[in-house]
Amino acid sequence: MNALAIFLGVIGAPQIILIVVIILLLFGGKKIPELMKGLGSGIKEFKNAAKEEENKDSKKDETTTKE
Repeated sequence: MNALAIFLGVIGAPQIILIVVIILLLFGGKKIPELMKGLGSGIKEFKNAAKEEENKDSKKDETTTKE
């Protein structure tokens, strides 16, 4: 069995609800939308950077095959 699965155990609905409640208590209801907006923009930036790298690699491959 995977060592990480043994360490974390099975995460089900009760555990997720508990995590959400703890986050609400720590950050409060007003800060969570700001945190999610920041998380969303970070994911968007990561995806854009990954696409740019993929495009660079494909253009690099096209130039090497033409030569």
